[in-house]
Amino acid sequence: MWERVTVGMSGALVERRGSVYRKRSADPRHDLVGEGERLIWLREQGFPAADVLECRPGLLVTAALPGRSAADDWPAAARPAIVAGLADLTRELHALPVAACPFDRRLAVTVPEALAAAAVPEALAEAVPEALAADADPSAERTGRPRERLVAKLLATRPGTEDPVVCHGDLCVPNVLFDPDTYRPTGVIDVGRLGVADRWCDLAIATRSLTAADLNPQYGPWAADDFLARYGVAPDPARLGFYRLLDQLG
Repeated sequence: MWERVTVGMSGALVERRGSVYRKRSADPRHDLVGEGERLIWLREQGFPAADVLECRPGLLVTAALPGRSAADDWPAAARPAIVAGLADLTRELHALPVAACPFDRRLAVTVPEALAAAAVPEALAEAVPEALAADADPSAERTGRPRERLVAKLLATRPGTEDPVVCHGDLCVPNVLFDPDTYRPTGVIDVGRLGVADRWCDLAIATRSLTAADLNPQYGPWAADDFLARYGVAPDPARLGFYRLLDQLG
């Protein structure tokens, strides 16, 4: 008998039976064939990801990866090791060959997707108020402002350059699994947005997830700081804000 999995926010129906997971969705926004192709590609690169057992429109069946989610309530003494492992796995993913990755998630693709999801025309970029472009309120993406204003902010703060790597695309802590004994990462799940993108796409989502007190209270600002330090970059507030907003609108 299939047991429904309620952890996660993919929007698709996820079920488990023994060591097999089944994801189903009739929503065309859930490209399960594309997710299956991404899992296969990751495994071909030697990167830890679930083995695809069946894949067709509306259905993706995979073998379960070993390990526990980084979002679990790990012992306090283990949490720094989980954060370090998350940073190490992110570096490993970002070191995969960009030229070999057939999935494009750069801004030329993802910004139009966000505009379509928000049902706001791209011509809005021509009428962004100067005051909005200068708005540095870090909580702006969650204030409940009209979506048109959020889209205007997205377009006003779009970076002029990208530093492309292979990104997970939804690198929140529930999507990374760890060995409960060694605290080392065992793989990633929910890779439907994987593709070539600016590295800050992943760094923004990971640090947001680590500091989400309502969802992951076992971590906090210390975890985001440690994650970026271990990864090897200083915080970039502008790119953090932009890619979090892009993720919200998309």
